[in-house]
Amino acid sequence: MTAIVDPDRLLAALASAAGTADADAVEIALLGKAGEYTRFAGGRVHQPQDITETQFTVRALVDGHAARAATGVLAGLGTAVARAAELARAVAGSAGRPGVATIAEPAGAPELDLWHEDTVAFDAGARAGLAAFTMGEAERAGGHAAGMFGRAVTQLAVVNSAGVAHHTLATEAIGSLTATVDEGTSHWIDLHRSAAALAAEESVRRTVREAVAGRGRGPLPDGHHTVVLGPQAAGELLGFLEAFGFSGELAAAGVGLVANRAGEKVASALVTVADDATAPYGLPIGFDLEGTPKSRVPLLTAGVVGAAVTDLASARALGTAPTGHAHVAREEPPSPVAANIVLSPGEHTEEELIAGVERGVYVQRFWYTRLVDRVAGTITGVSRDGCFLIENGRLAAPVAGARFTHSVLDLLATVDGVGRTVRSQPVMNVWNGAVSAPALRGHGFRFGAAS
Repeated sequence: MTAIVDPDRLLAALASAAGTADADAVEIALLGKAGEYTRFAGGRVHQPQDITETQFTVRALVDGHAARAATGVLAGLGTAVARAAELARAVAGSAGRPGVATIAEPAGAPELDLWHEDTVAFDAGARAGLAAFTMGEAERAGGHAAGMFGRAVTQLAVVNSAGVAHHTLATEAIGSLTATVDEGTSHWIDLHRSAAALAAEESVRRTVREAVAGRGRGPLPDGHHTVVLGPQAAGELLGFLEAFGFSGELAAAGVGLVANRAGEKVASALVTVADDATAPYGLPIGFDLEGTPKSRVPLLTAGVVGAAVTDLASARALGTAPTGHAHVAREEPPSPVAANIVLSPGEHTEEELIAGVERGVYVQRFWYTRLVDRVAGTITGVSRDGCFLIENGRLAAPVAGARFTHSVLDLLATVDGVGRTVRSQPVMNVWNGAVSAPALRGHGFRFGAAS
């Protein structure tokens, strides 16, 4: 595993390109990722993939107005800089008054442990061996396995005309598995900077056991249930917090929790959630694509509403310091994004959380989740894979997936137990994005058509 672009010449090349801009200020970022993935199904490795992605983004400022251009290759950077400057001049000329866009000032980024040699060693041979082990475990249980193991190197660099110059390299390891035994299924996913942190073999064995236990699934009765959400299910719900008002854009527009309920307790005292680039979970990284060092942003602290994640523009609108959460996604305008959401772990094992439930439901994961009501925090979706009734503190009969519509905030207000083992999952359409959570226990979660 090596850098996508030679670090020894990268910052100098970006600075040189920035110096050619016919603009008041310019910012250039490299977002790069080179991944190697071993996909398996049907008893064989069927789709090994190596994928390298590079994007150089340029933001030029003229009279306080900004414009962007991009290129996929270093050789095209001069053209992208000229194009961004040309567009910025056109915007400024048509605006008729000065704008307020800015670039970041130089500041030190947090020093993070982002490079792990065990991930470097997670090469094609190691991944193929792990895939063979995984398929063998499923076959011995009378079923089959499909999934992927992968490693990647992420490279982020930012240079601007104010003197910002940041560069980092980070490893990434990921594993995912769906085990099927008859009609029983179970799913696992985890990612980390360190391959060893995946505990892959242990995770595979647990997933296959859950698939075996999931045979003979029956329907889940409609109603309000006490639930123990596994780390994947808990993480899926937490991924919606930004949409409830923890984005700087929403806060500046007067929408959502930070704008209207900051300092108010909306969740259990056991619930502390932050977007934390310094956490030992997920995909931490020290600065954003505007070159702003990342800050730990408390979203919920012991259930109390905290702050919003911001980029330069939304921080200016709020009158606060930027938190380092600038982001540009495919086919979306630039906006601040919570990219490493972490629910702080508690003290309990999943078994202990389950043992505290007389009657309820264990939910492994949700899918097809969608926002319903931003203000109420309501989402809808479907439970899936390893889900079970809980009876007298033990997992009982497996249940099929069921539709739910419920307020995430209402559930978080009822949490009376949080697990101690954290797992992470990627966030769709967020570059280097992850949400990390342990299991949690809550009450009154609505499945089906119950009112």
